Amino acid sequence: MAVARVERRLAAILAADVAGYSRLIGVDEEGTVTALKAHRRELIDPKVAEHHGRIVKTTGDGALLEFASAVDAVRCAMEIQRAMAQRNAGIPVDRRIEFRIGVNVGDVIVDEDDIYGDGVNIAARLEGLSAPGGLCISDDAFRQVRAKLNLSFEDGGIQNLKNIAEPLRIWRYNASGLPSTRRDSEVSAGIMREGPSIAVLPFENMSNDREQEYFADGMVEDVITALARYPSLFVVARNSSFAYKGKSPDIRAVGRDLGVRYVLEGSIRRATKRIRVTAQLIEAETGRHLWAEKYEAVLDDVFELQDRIASNVVGTIGPQIGEAEMARAIRRPSNNLSAYQLLLHSKFAFRKMTKSGLDDAVTLADKALEMDPSFAAAAVAAAKARGYRIAEGHSSDVGSDIELTLKLSCRAVELDPHNVEALALAGRALACFGEYQAGLELTEQACHSYPYSAMAWTEAGWTNRFCARPKQAIECIERAVELSPRDPAEYDRLQVRAGALIQLGDYDQAISAARRSIRMNSNMAGTYRILIAALALSGRIDEARSSCKRLLEIEPAFRISDWDARMRWVPRAKAAMLKGLRLADLPE
Repeated sequence: MAVARVERRLAAILAADVAGYSRLIGVDEEGTVTALKAHRRELIDPKVAEHHGRIVKTTGDGALLEFASAVDAVRCAMEIQRAMAQRNAGIPVDRRIEFRIGVNVGDVIVDEDDIYGDGVNIAARLEGLSAPGGLCISDDAFRQVRAKLNLSFEDGGIQNLKNIAEPLRIWRYNASGLPSTRRDSEVSAGIMREGPSIAVLPFENMSNDREQEYFADGMVEDVITALARYPSLFVVARNSSFAYKGKSPDIRAVGRDLGVRYVLEGSIRRATKRIRVTAQLIEAETGRHLWAEKYEAVLDDVFELQDRIASNVVGTIGPQIGEAEMARAIRRPSNNLSAYQLLLHSKFAFRKMTKSGLDDAVTLADKALEMDPSFAAAAVAAAKARGYRIAEGHSSDVGSDIELTLKLSCRAVELDPHNVEALALAGRALACFGEYQAGLELTEQACHSYPYSAMAWTEAGWTNRFCARPKQAIECIERAVELSPRDPAEYDRLQVRAGALIQLGDYDQAISAARRSIRMNSNMAGTYRILIAALALSGRIDEARSSCKRLLEIEPAFRISDWDARMRWVPRAKAAMLKGLRLADLPE
């Protein structure tokens, strides 16, 4: 039987929808529908025909259009947006119909009158990144139109688009502005975005050696590429940040120009065969230094050194930005929080590691996910808080919490298969609750895809510990520490290390690691359980029983059998722990 041939073609795809459509319908359903039909009849349909386009389909407030030319698609979008700005001029802001438009050039699959494929999916994702009344296009589309249309596009940086395999650079256009006479090399004024955003400026070469300039530029490019893989972080593209090369700009001005909250800058200096690199992370709004570090090494293998410094910088500044974002959210008044701000408040509550803190973390993450059901990071937070609530003995319904932890972890991966935190957490959750091989595979995927993520290596440490692979668990934790040596969650890593050392029979080192973890966070029942077991197994029964008092203050209802039942690790991963807890005479 002959296989049916799939028809494909290259096309310019335009995806559009109405910003805030649900709110508009809620305010005036009949008036909104009537106005939208008039806009389509009087403006959109004639413009599409004028620019040789085809309306593939309309869906409520959205539309999918196809053009043979990127120039036609972008010109059509621009003219529609400009006309809509004029039409909205006399209408109250809360009643205006404003379109968001995305344009991409790519391969599509043709099925009768419909089209499918990544080319269409990318256009839809770009539409979601467009500002109301604006236009967002892919780098492929930009290359085809930049010399043919007198438009001022803003470099939107490299973005991770939902369900799209590779990060893509995007370009934005504000249709309400006038045509620009600026050269391509000049940087457009940025749009301040919700969520963390960063520009990495070219590092200053202090050596007057051209070879060191190449080294510095290559390292900065590696840092930009690695940061761009983090789904929650907006990273300004190289072309925009390198417009500042050879200059000494005011960091506040850079933040305003590029629309970013954080700026990474640095310098490089060579003395004989040694090289010194300095890097500093700055909050653009205030000019405050959040983090600074020096790296020194012998200049033997340039590429190895370049990669090592880039990985250390990326691994360290991720947690630093997370801390700064959380501090911003906590300072903000708690009324009318967005889903993103609810997420940050959830993470802050989670850090307390108390019953009330974990309960609050669950509630806030659930609210964020309810507000934005496609928010993968909120699903991660909701799952993680429940997982710790189970582990710390604070769950009032263990069965339900286990079910929801697994469900939300998998949902996060479905929402964003390239989200490193989603992959790593799902792997840990699966391993903790009995799906050992699947858990290992997901955490390995996270570490392979995002090798500079200290968080991914930490979660891999947990997963290996649950799977009775203590040596691999410690190796993962050591890699996490190497990437982010001053991480706020160091207490968590020390707990993994202590638990793995018990599996290896090294009780003295386990005691040391557990006590260091407790000094950083004294509210974690899990760390006390490890300390008690290690003390008892090393023969220090009186010390173990003394620590039992603190455990039972944190977790009054602790029973060994309950812990054994809810922690569904590989049985031999729990064997030494169970023996030690029983030696300490904890309630069975």
